[in-house]
Amino acid sequence: MLKKYVLDFQDIEKEDLSLVGGKGVNLGEMAKIPRVRVPIGFCVTTEAYKKMLEQYPEINELLEHLTPLTAEDIEQIRELSQAIRETIEKTVIPPDVLEDILRLFLNFGENFFYAVRSSATAEDLPAASFAGQHDTYLNVHGQRAILHHIRKCWASLFSERAIVYRIQNGFDHRKVYLSVVIQQMVYPEASGILFTADPITSNRHVLSIDASFGLGEALVAGIVTADNYKVREGKILEKTLAEKKVAIVPLNNGGIDKREIATSQQKNQTLTDEQILHLENLARKIEGHFRSPQDIEWCLADGVFYFVQSRPITTLYPLPDKMDGNLRVYLSFAHQQMMTDPIRPLGISFIELLHAHNLNRAGGRIYIDVTHDLASPLSRRALLGSFRKNDPLTHNALVAFRERKIPLPKGKRMFSMGGGRFSWGLPAELIKLYRNNDMLLAQQLIAENEASLKRLESEIQKFSGDELFAFIEQDQTELLKLLSNKKSMAAIFLGLYAASWLNDKMDKWLGEKNAADVLSQSVPNNVTSEMGYALLDVSDVVRQSPEAVAYLETAEDEKFLEALEGYEGGKATSKSIRNFLKKYGVRCSGEIDITNPRWIEQPSALVPMILSNIKNFEPNARRTKFEKGRKEAKEKEQELLRRLERLPQGKKKANATKKQIDRLRNFIGYREYPKFAMIQRYFLYKQALMKEAAILAEKGILQKKEDVFFLNFDEFRKAVRTEKVNLRLIEDRKADHIHFEKLDPPRVMTSEGEIISGRPIAENLPADALPGIAVSSGIAEGRARVILKMEDAVLEKDDILVTVFTDPSWTPLFVAINGLVTEVGGLMTHGAVIAREYGLPAVVGVENATKHIKDGQRIRINGTEGYVEILEEETQKGPI
Repeated sequence: MLKKYVLDFQDIEKEDLSLVGGKGVNLGEMAKIPRVRVPIGFCVTTEAYKKMLEQYPEINELLEHLTPLTAEDIEQIRELSQAIRETIEKTVIPPDVLEDILRLFLNFGENFFYAVRSSATAEDLPAASFAGQHDTYLNVHGQRAILHHIRKCWASLFSERAIVYRIQNGFDHRKVYLSVVIQQMVYPEASGILFTADPITSNRHVLSIDASFGLGEALVAGIVTADNYKVREGKILEKTLAEKKVAIVPLNNGGIDKREIATSQQKNQTLTDEQILHLENLARKIEGHFRSPQDIEWCLADGVFYFVQSRPITTLYPLPDKMDGNLRVYLSFAHQQMMTDPIRPLGISFIELLHAHNLNRAGGRIYIDVTHDLASPLSRRALLGSFRKNDPLTHNALVAFRERKIPLPKGKRMFSMGGGRFSWGLPAELIKLYRNNDMLLAQQLIAENEASLKRLESEIQKFSGDELFAFIEQDQTELLKLLSNKKSMAAIFLGLYAASWLNDKMDKWLGEKNAADVLSQSVPNNVTSEMGYALLDVSDVVRQSPEAVAYLETAEDEKFLEALEGYEGGKATSKSIRNFLKKYGVRCSGEIDITNPRWIEQPSALVPMILSNIKNFEPNARRTKFEKGRKEAKEKEQELLRRLERLPQGKKKANATKKQIDRLRNFIGYREYPKFAMIQRYFLYKQALMKEAAILAEKGILQKKEDVFFLNFDEFRKAVRTEKVNLRLIEDRKADHIHFEKLDPPRVMTSEGEIISGRPIAENLPADALPGIAVSSGIAEGRARVILKMEDAVLEKDDILVTVFTDPSWTPLFVAINGLVTEVGGLMTHGAVIAREYGLPAVVGVENATKHIKDGQRIRINGTEGYVEILEEETQKGPI
């Protein structure tokens, strides 16, 4: 096949990405849009770049040295970058490539001036823009200069910043090639950048234009503050006029220079209102052609708009999948579940089987449509009330949206007092339980679930193929019945009510803040905190065998339990871990996603926690810690009752308080159980389904059995029935999942893509303190350990855990820490509940905590008032 070394913009097709890179393809596409003007030009293709590489094998040798490096290997990256760039800039362009370049260049006219710009094959893509990573040269004149700058563009593929960006985004240096755009210069009176979705709010209906005088290089380089115009559907919403002191202008003999703008013109509006609206119209045409929000570079010359680049905006959070054209408001399910990682399609399917009402997918997460709830005064009150204390950031965002007084459609509501999948019709059960304070109810409910689980374990083994899917679908009714059991929900609500009552009344009567925190320590029936204590017992068994400990310090294979039995004391150690897994092995980080590997599937996840317990605690720590918490709770109870009895009507207040303390300690621990029950059931489903997945893999229908995680429930079922599967769909969803992992999901968003934020929660805080939500009383100082993955945690006593979120699987870490800081969470989310039971000061909802706080810094957290202070900038090095 004849190799194409050059392509005119008019000849570029969508399929030519590998030839001309992202920028080149987009220029070719824009050049075909009616009434959209693109300065003429051509691309030197990646085939020309590859031909150059063939002539200089020493470049490939240098690339081999880049492959094993990480983004932290700065010095080696710097040295290799310089060596590769110097080599490329000294190359001689191959004769056949040179011939094709000069043919088109002379055809366009050698007397004109040109922009010479890089266009990599991993550039301006939907999931990675690579913006600013490669070089651009403006106002280049003459054959010799053009060829020189082509080589400089090739070399820019290996600038330090481009190398690091590729490493961070997982691109292979040897598989990214570079095309060079040669485009005739336009000499504008104004230029700039526009976004067809507001880059601040992400609203897809609001277009944002930055405009300044002269070439756009001044704006790109950050040496001028541009005007900004916000436009929506032919209406200018907002104009911010800047003082534009300088402009970049072309020089007569080539190159560019910075010039001062006359003082009298510096504050002039760069574009007229008519031009702003015309530019919006053209930008929407471009956006419509590419079918996604665009980041567009434009210039205005002689009253005509020209476009020199368009690329997808890669930072926007995806829109929800179900939209009807009306304005809708969505609430993050992920933030309420304390698991903001993306969930794979099969995992989302299982959540949807239980929660059919108003669920939407966006960015691999689930969003709940609360539009109708906000439209109804009664449901709005219930919705806002549920978040006021539990998640103030979500509450404030919803309030901020309502303050706009935007009319919303009415319809079926999530928070109607008797509707939805989970009925709120509980008054009778609540009253009954409130009066009798049934001490045995929690144990009775747990026993009922265990019996149901045994029935499921027996029954599910009878089914395979399509019948298995039908059985699992039918069993959702049983699971829903367990989760929405009125007695169970009454027990949970009564525990929450007692905590709220105690906090309110003790603050009002005694000035005692968050009294329920201490009173909640070492309560019965908390399956999650019991799990943390149980791992301390496991650690006590392991510590008795030095050989087992030494082996675990190096064990990586998931079959380590078998190997462990070959060491002295290994059988007892292995048995202890297996017994723990038998009860708690269904848990894992991100357990709400059925596709995530459970501890029983990946037991090595427990090893760092076991070793940490051995290092940080004396034997019999379980009893010591539990008794300490129980004693502190009892002492707090006695202290409160004594103080109350001294008050007017003290006996009455003390009696009422005693009853609420009993209710709190009886029911607050049970709150953690229903989720555990659901996760137990999910694992039985998963075991059965993975047998079907294994059959598909054995038959070659799937590459590996785990590929089913990227099918939804119905697609998986169809694959089993038909023995056919769309492998391309699976690969696309894997790529989407990797992209979704890099996104931060908003708490509240609209169907227009706008991310809604409310007022900050900071009030009367120390200077420079990071505000959050106080969820577990006390003050703690210590070394911050910023941990993003539970399996990476190596903690020392008195460390303060700083992370994005915690779910029940993180509980064993809590026994070793001095305090907790999370970005996500509220008063009754997992981390808060367990922190109170363990007596740990905790602050949650600290936005961007893992970015503001550096690993190893000394910090102080105030779990009573709700803030974090960074005490020193110097980091204390230690294991992570």
